[in-house]
Order: sequence, then C-alpha cells, then structure tokens
Amino acid sequence: MGLGMAFILGTLAQRIRISPLVGYLLAGIAVGPFTPGFVADQSLAGELSEIGIILLMFGVGLHFSLKDLIAVRAVAVPGALMQIAASILIGGGVGWLLGFTPGACLIFGIALSVASTVVLLRTLQEQRLIETERGRLSVGWLIIQDLVTVLALVLLPIFAPIMQAGGHASISLGGILVAIALTIGKVAAFMALMLVVGQRVIPAILHYVAHTGSRELFRLSLLALALGVAFIATEWFDVSFALGAFVAGMVLSESELSHRAAEETLPLRDAFAVLFFISVGMLFNPLVLFRQPLPLLLTFLVIMIGTPLAVIGILRLLRQPWNTTLFIASGLAQIGEFSFILAALGVKMHVLDPHGRDLILGASILSILVNPFILMATQRIEAWIARRAPHPTDAVPDETGILLPPPVPTRLDDHVIVVGYGRVGRLVVDGLMRKGEKVLIVETGKISTPDYPPDRVECLVANAVESRTVKALNLEKARLLLVAIPEPFEAGQIISQARAIRKDLTIIARAHYDSAVEHLASLGADHVIMGEREMALAMLERSGAIVQPGA
Repeated sequence: MGLGMAFILGTLAQRIRISPLVGYLLAGIAVGPFTPGFVADQSLAGELSEIGIILLMFGVGLHFSLKDLIAVRAVAVPGALMQIAASILIGGGVGWLLGFTPGACLIFGIALSVASTVVLLRTLQEQRLIETERGRLSVGWLIIQDLVTVLALVLLPIFAPIMQAGGHASISLGGILVAIALTIGKVAAFMALMLVVGQRVIPAILHYVAHTGSRELFRLSLLALALGVAFIATEWFDVSFALGAFVAGMVLSESELSHRAAEETLPLRDAFAVLFFISVGMLFNPLVLFRQPLPLLLTFLVIMIGTPLAVIGILRLLRQPWNTTLFIASGLAQIGEFSFILAALGVKMHVLDPHGRDLILGASILSILVNPFILMATQRIEAWIARRAPHPTDAVPDETGILLPPPVPTRLDDHVIVVGYGRVGRLVVDGLMRKGEKVLIVETGKISTPDYPPDRVECLVANAVESRTVKALNLEKARLLLVAIPEPFEAGQIISQARAIRKDLTIIARAHYDSAVEHLASLGADHVIMGEREMALAMLERSGAIVQPGA
C-alpha cells in the first residue's frame, strides 16, 4: 500500500514539476496512523527503510575513495564542526524561548543540527553530483555530522543525571574522557579493520562470485556484504550502520567491479529509499500544525534559515565559491533520521518533553517537503550572482549541478557530439580521434581525457538532459550525435530535444534491451545499437569467415 501510494503521488508530483520526494512523504502521511483509512505497519516500514539507508550509503561509497575524503578534509571537518556548533546554539536558543530546560535545549539543538543523509544523497544522485567537488564535500560534511551524532549518542546518557537534576547532580570527568576515548577508539578500529582486512577480503569475495557467472549470486553477495558490514559496524563497534555501509562501498570502490556493483544494487536501492520517505511521513501528525503553530514555525526557521546562513558564512570564510556554498547550504536545510534517534533518546532519558520530539518530527517533515523548492530558489540566486560577476566568462564550470550557470556554448562546428564518457564513450571518442573528427564530449562528472588536440576536442561537464545544456551543443552545425549513456529514459530525453531542434541530424544511441531500442527509435534515434545483438552479429560474422561455402 505504501509503495502503491508513493508511486501514484510521486508521479503526480513529477507531473506538476516538483520533486517526487514530496509525493513519497505525502504517501507516508496518507497510510500513517494519524490520517483516516488504511494504516500501514509502522515498525515494518521503519525496518525496511533502514535497509534503504544502508544500500544508499553503500552505493555512495562505491563512487567514493579514501583519497576523495582526504581531499576535502580541510573544508569538511572544520566547516561541519562549526556548522553543528552554530546550529546547536541557534536551536538551543529557540528551545530556551519555548521554555525548555537546559538539558532539553542541548538535545533540541543537536537534533536540529544534523541533516538527513538520505535526502542530501538523493539530491546528489539525481543531479549526478557524487563525483564532483561539491559532491565530495557534501558527503564529507555528512560523515562528520554522522560521527558527531555517534559521539552524542554515547555521551548524552552519561550527562543524563545532571540534565535531569537541572545542574545539581555531579558527573565524573574521568567517565566522560573514557567514553570519548572508547568511541573514537571504536571508530578507528572499525576503519582500520575495513582498510586493512576489508580492502582485501571484500573485493576477493566479489571477484570469486563474479567468475561463477551467476548474476543472482553476485547480487546476493552485494546485499550480504552491505548489510553484513553495516551490522558488524553497529553491533561490534557501536558505529552507525549508515557509516558502516558507506565504508564498505568505499573499500569496494577501488575494485574494477565497483561499476557493476553500483548497477546491480541500483533498483533495490531506489525501492528501499522510497520506503524511508514513506516511514518518515508515517511519523507525522498533521494536527501539530494546529496545536503548536508558533513553536513549530520557530523550529522550522532554525532549519531553513538558521543553519543555511551559518553554512554560507562558514564556507565563505573558508573561501569556497558561491555555487558550492549555496548548494551545500540549501542541501543541509533539512533534518531527518539522526534527529529522530536523538529526540527519541532525549524522551527516553526524561530530559526532552514529548512535545519537543513532536516539534522536531513536524519540522523535519516540513523541511524535507520544502527542500526541493529551496534548491530551485538557490539555483536562481546563483544564476543571478553569475550574471553580475565581473568576468562571467571566466567562471566556466568544472562540474555539473543544478546551481551552475548555463554551460558555455561550444566553439566547434561540423563536429560529433558524444554524450557519456564511460567505457563505451571512451572507445567511441578514441575511434573518432583516429579518424580525425572534431568531438564534443558531454559528461556529468570530471572528465580525464588523453592528450587530445585542443582544437579538435572540447569537454562539456554538464547534464545533457537539461535544456540549457542542449542549447550549448551547437546542434544546428553538428554532423552527428552519439548518445553513449545506458539509461533509456535520460537518453530518450536527450534524443527528443535534439530531434526537435534539428530534424535532419543523424542520431545513434545505445540500449540494453529490445523495449529500450523501440523507445529510443520512437523518439527520433536513427540507429539504436544493442550490445547483445551486435555481439551476436559479430560472432556470426567471425564464424562465417571459417565456415566453408554451402556448409
């Protein structure tokens, strides 16, 4: 029922040009216990959503490496710590205005300081930003928030007596130091285990399974490894399962099987991630909008205004460009799963009032609902800044994203456009270079090309699906369009937009199955190459060369 409602409402949301996440959350509210009609199993939805978080973090880890984390440490570590401190102060101040105790103010502030990993990562994946500079910085920022949350979950029970007693109880400084040392030690031990043992064992297991030729076993091994490492991280090292799954994916990212692993886990990852948003929606009681409107509004403003302003100030202080600053500030303008855990702990310790938990819950739902619109608004703000920059032509983007100004149009003419620079795209470009063609490469991540002649090759780092990118391709003077990406829906959008601009352009695309071939051909592709069919034809051609005539 939850998935069915999510499909219906998510499709409606997409139809009216808003994020499908809004539809998923509304589906959770519709099947939740606070609205009339069918009520879904809340505990089951929560457990299944945790699988979605694990698979999502595992998938992000597959696109990451330890070098990427080290590269952003100079900004992510101080930036995230300063942002958390600023958000705690702002949130705690609002809690004080609402009459909370000092202990409740602290928990309230911490809960409002950590963003939802799932929401921000979904944004990064939808915009193909994981492997970009801002994507790596965002993930590094989330990991620091995750580690701080783990530390808070360990330390808060130690401080519970003094928070309950209003500051009259005493606690042991030695106990606090021991708890901090144990937490840091466990995290370090887990990381060491994964980097020393896991880096050898996990790829070896997957290589063995891949050589069996069983796709079913390969998918099963990925699920077992992702869930197993997350379980070990939580049960043995008291590390969050999300961080455990991320590290497992990061360890595997160095393997040549990482791309295949990402493809195989994608369908399950998407389905279970939808269940996360459904489970969040089920927690929301719409009556809180009427019972506590002013406290809810103040809590909401901390998330939507207080934290983003703090992030903007911090990142500008750290000399980050405006596009990165605005993207991270808007991406962090929401809270989610870790905030729920902290609020539940506060209530369990009898420090935070249940009304405070309801405010955190309600503000979280509203922030996730509004976040897509915040991203759209920041896109326009960033474009406005770019138009008024002293030298707008100097700010050529080196990464894709919803916040970048329109791509700079290509200078090439009579050229071949290659969309996608993966394994297929690289071979295509190499062949075109040998033929002496002029080539425009369009890719969403950073492009590492050989020493191609600069007068014959241009690289456009952008999402070719976006209409503003299509305008920069100079399709009117292009000789050929080669769509080398495997996703049929994205490829179809590119083909339909190109065909609308130029009717006589030759368009060649790739596909994995027959229905995708028909889909792309119906949208205007002149030729659609299906890998399996071409391999079969090549095998028949080669075998025909050695078969005697008439045999």
